[in-house]
Amino acid sequence: MITNDILYIGVNDRDIDLFEGQYPVPNGIAYNSYVILDEKIAVMDTVDKRKQEDFLQNLENALGERQPDYLVVSHVEPDHASSVKAFLDKYPSARLVGNAKTFQMLAQYFELNLDSALTVKEGEPLSLGKHELHFVMAPMVHWPEVMLSYESTDKVLFSADAFGKFGALDAEEPWDCEARRYYFNIVGKFGMPVQTVLKKAAALDIQIICPLHGPVLKENLDHYLEKYNIWSGYEPESEGVFIAYASLHGNTAQAAKKLAQILEAKGCPKVVVTDLARGDMSEALEDAFRYGKMVLAASSYNGGVMPFMEDFLHHLKGKNYQKRTVALIENGSWAPSAKKAMGDILSQMNGITILDTAVTIRGAVKEENVKELEALAGELL
Repeated sequence: MITNDILYIGVNDRDIDLFEGQYPVPNGIAYNSYVILDEKIAVMDTVDKRKQEDFLQNLENALGERQPDYLVVSHVEPDHASSVKAFLDKYPSARLVGNAKTFQMLAQYFELNLDSALTVKEGEPLSLGKHELHFVMAPMVHWPEVMLSYESTDKVLFSADAFGKFGALDAEEPWDCEARRYYFNIVGKFGMPVQTVLKKAAALDIQIICPLHGPVLKENLDHYLEKYNIWSGYEPESEGVFIAYASLHGNTAQAAKKLAQILEAKGCPKVVVTDLARGDMSEALEDAFRYGKMVLAASSYNGGVMPFMEDFLHHLKGKNYQKRTVALIENGSWAPSAKKAMGDILSQMNGITILDTAVTIRGAVKEENVKELEALAGELL
C-alpha cells in the first residue's frame, strides 16, 4: 500500500539475467505498476510480458469486483507496456491514457482500437474523484513519448523510469549504487532533458515518488533529487580516481595497479581499479561518471588500442561523458599507438581535459616508468 487509495501491483523478476539484453542484474529487477482506487479507477502502467500473469492477478486482487476506468501509459518500452494488450483484452471498457506520441509508438507493438483513447497534454488534469492526475511531459527521459503523472491529493509523482534502479524489491542493497548504475547506463545520455524535468518537479509539492523500477521513495526525497541533479548535470559525485585498464600480457595491468598504490600512498580519498576485459561494462561506466578523474591504461593493438578499451571509450561517448580530467598510460613494445587512439576518441567528447603528463611503457614496467607514474599521480592530485 502506497497510500490509503494507491496500491502497488507490480512484480519482481528474479529470473532475468540481463536487463535490456546487456546489463547484468544479479538481484533481478522490479516492474512497477500502481492502481488508484477512487470513483474512477486508474492503473498506472503495466509490466513486462515476462511477468504478465502475476501482474494481472495482482490487479484483480486489488480491484475486487470493480473494473478499471483508465490505463495510464507513461512509457511504451516493452518492460512496461508489453502487457497493455493483455490488460485491454481482460478489461475492454478501460480507456488508454497517453500523449500523442504514446499512441504512435504503441501502434508499433500492437494492433489496438484507439477510438476511446484519451490523449493528454502538458499540465492537463484527469479527475478520478477525490484524486486528480496532472500530466508532465518528459520527452527523452529516456524515450520521446515519456510522461510523468502527478497526483495532487496525496502528492505522488509517478516518475516513469526516472528515480528507478536495478534490483528486485526484496533485494537488500543501498539505493545509490544500483540507481547510479541504472541512471548512467539507461538515462545517462539525456542529461539536459532530465534537468528540464527536475525544474518542472521543483514546482510540485512531492511527498512520494513512484518509479517504474525500484522502491517507492517516501523519505529523504531531497537526497534522491540531489543525486539526479548531480548526475544529469554531469558533475563529479565523489572525490577520487577511477583507473580502467586493458592489458595484453599483464604489464599494463601491473602499471595500473602500481599507480593505484602510489595514489593511495599520496592520500587520494578513493581509488577504483577495473579490468575492462573481465569487469562489468555497466559498472565501469558508473565509476567513470562517479569520479571527476579517470586514468586509462591500455596496450597498443593493431596500430590502435586494445578492443576492450576502444569499446569502453565508445560507450562513454555514447552516454555523453564530459566535464572530466583524464590521464593516459600506453604500452607498446615496438610501436606505441594506444595513447593517440584513446586521445582521438576522447577529443570527440565535451569538456574533457587530457593531462599533458602521460606514461609510455615499452614492454615490462621499469624503474623509469615507476618514476613517471609518480609524476602522473602528483599531477592527478
